[in-house]
Amino acid sequence: MSRARIGLATAAEVAELDEEGHELVLALGRAGVDGVPLVWDDDEAGRRVESLDAVVVRSTWDYTDRPAQFHDWARTTALRTLLLNPPPLLAWSGDKRYLLELDRAGVPVVPSVVLAPGEEPAHALLDVEHVVKPVVSAGSRDTLRVAAGEVRRSLDHVRRLLDAGREVLVQPYLDAVDTDGETALVHLDGAFSHALRKGPLLAPGHDLVDGLFAAEEMTPREPSAAEREVAARALAAVPGDAVPLYARVDLLPSPDGPRVLEVELVEPSLFLDLVPGAADRFAAAIVGRLRR
Repeated sequence: MSRARIGLATAAEVAELDEEGHELVLALGRAGVDGVPLVWDDDEAGRRVESLDAVVVRSTWDYTDRPAQFHDWARTTALRTLLLNPPPLLAWSGDKRYLLELDRAGVPVVPSVVLAPGEEPAHALLDVEHVVKPVVSAGSRDTLRVAAGEVRRSLDHVRRLLDAGREVLVQPYLDAVDTDGETALVHLDGAFSHALRKGPLLAPGHDLVDGLFAAEEMTPREPSAAEREVAARALAAVPGDAVPLYARVDLLPSPDGPRVLEVELVEPSLFLDLVPGAADRFAAAIVGRLRR
């Protein structure tokens, strides 16, 4: 009997996968299946999709440049093989307006204001330190930390994004992250797997990220009971019945407890190369989906 083959969807700039992807290929091999890179927007690769037993979205970090094309690809791929995560989860998580939904569901999130093209760039957070980013974004690209009172700098960036036809998310900067860092909680097949501390990414006055993503300072971390509870509440509020194969919930510390910054179901780094056993747990979760 031939071995199952799993496509690992990636971007052209990392066509042979990143270090985490290499770890996953090795773990899949130990689990008795083959993991093969699949550049998501490569037509030739797309013609081979039907020969794969599943496609797992991994390092497609450039999808935010062409979200409509990416989601078309996801829907088409899901008609031809098993796609994980499935298109509805990718579409929901790819648009950070979901934070407003989580807030309405009672999940503690970082307060968020959304501005749409055609609206004025002025917003309610100009007098506090804040962050401006596109609603569809990844890897801290096009994300700007703005000091309180830097009105022109904030408005110029908001206007630049709006003029490009992009919706904008504005959030207060929770400065406890500068000392405590973020906590990224990874769940595999619905169960908590591991967590890491992410060092602060946005230095005061920093320029915009040049490249696919901002470099991250990562170390394993044992999450608190409160962090695990908030992450679980966030995932429970994700719409639909599908359990994500993989999910990463990023939390920021605040005086009122942990708050959700992001629920990443599209292409988050899962730090499989930093936590012993994580790659094998992920491989086992993938193989388990093949048997359902």
